[in-house]
Amino acid sequence: MIMKNLSLLFLSVILLSCASIKPQAQSSSNKDYIIKSVEKHKSALIEISDQIWGSAEMAFEEVKSAKLLADYATANGMKVTIGVAETPTAFIAEYGSGKPIIAVMGEYDALPGISQKAVPTKDPLEAGKGGHGCGHNLFGTGSLGSAIAVKELIEQGKLKGTIRFYGTPAEEKYFGKLWMAREGLFDDVDVCLDWHPSAKTTANVQSSLALVDFIVEFFGQAAHASSDPWNGKSASDGLELFAQGINYQREHIRPTVRIHYHIQDGGQVVNVVPDYAKMWTRVRDTKREGMLEVYERVKEIARGAAIMANVDYKITLVSGLHEILVNRTGGAAMQKNLETLGAITYTQQEEMFAKKIQEATGKPQVGLDATINPLAETKEHPGGGSTDVGDISWVVPEIRLGVTTAPVETPWHSWAVVACGGMSIGHKGMVYAAKALGMTMVDLFENPQLVNDVKAEFKERKGDSVYKAILPEGPPPIPAHILNGN
Repeated sequence: MIMKNLSLLFLSVILLSCASIKPQAQSSSNKDYIIKSVEKHKSALIEISDQIWGSAEMAFEEVKSAKLLADYATANGMKVTIGVAETPTAFIAEYGSGKPIIAVMGEYDALPGISQKAVPTKDPLEAGKGGHGCGHNLFGTGSLGSAIAVKELIEQGKLKGTIRFYGTPAEEKYFGKLWMAREGLFDDVDVCLDWHPSAKTTANVQSSLALVDFIVEFFGQAAHASSDPWNGKSASDGLELFAQGINYQREHIRPTVRIHYHIQDGGQVVNVVPDYAKMWTRVRDTKREGMLEVYERVKEIARGAAIMANVDYKITLVSGLHEILVNRTGGAAMQKNLETLGAITYTQQEEMFAKKIQEATGKPQVGLDATINPLAETKEHPGGGSTDVGDISWVVPEIRLGVTTAPVETPWHSWAVVACGGMSIGHKGMVYAAKALGMTMVDLFENPQLVNDVKAEFKERKGDSVYKAILPEGPPPIPAHILNGN
């Protein structure tokens, strides 16, 4: 009897051991498939990325770019819904059913005025036109590549749930994700992922800056600037006083705050007292509360400027962004997959290209960062820019990734990033990102506890905060020619 009980106990231990090993083996098998799938699609993904790079379409005008991605998703068996959230260039592609719903986002808008050939010296592809100075041609395409790889695993019955790709336009100017979030399009998602081109490869566990965008207009009375200026009320005086007020205010704001402005209309001719002036203004801070405090102060400065210039004024909200709600649990899962993949390897020609970029932009010629950076401590007040990914991170837990697509210290939003995004340095980063995203999504599909842990951190960090988009009422500002289908 004792021997029989020992045998049963031994058998139970073996069965339990096998049960604990099985998910590991399954995960390894599925992750291997992700890598193979991305490699299988690599040529097509690079071709799509290069076409988007060449089109370089601006905010809400990404007709060709969105269609390229949507068509490839459709061709690979995903259900595609185009024109979501009253936005012709926003779309959703999905496959599968039930929970978990794991999502990945992709951007594809360009920046104005930085057209560039894929060469390491400044040389516009078409002078005055736009360029992908933030690498969004790589961002959208790489994310879709990861979604298709996961879709294939669901199709084969190796994963259960729903994979969803969000095609998100206008990140650079109007922040298209805000309207998508306002429509509730992310409300049923369990975990969302994204990546961004970078000068280093890292699981991104840093926040971003909250932001508010607004237009200030001044309305005066035109008059002859020489014969009867006393009959005029100068709108440009109001604008200049407003700018002066902002610049004096800089001494009295926290170091984390940033204020930018762009004069869009300061008058037309020198011999007329201008009756109209316009300035696009932006306020940022690491925390939304601090940003809103400065925003209220800047609005008061506009009111004071109008009083001093004896003109009328108007403030119009364009949009605003939340700071990113960090998720370190998701970041740690991503980090493990980066370490499994290992670093990107570069050819001698690619290193030479990188060093020429650095030489042309006045940076040390150290080449590319070919390391997997460790998971960093999350900073309370990070520097950097802003992104509408921040808003999504307050709706659903967000796992973020940065992958090397340009040399160390490359000026972002510049011709140098455009150059790298149209050649093999950018291509390698995009393919790597697709693999890392797909592998991390495998973890989420296979491990319900990981999903629960990611959600638990999200709830703890969010606390009692209720997300509300910083947006005016009404639809997004789609250009008329896009709405009319021209």
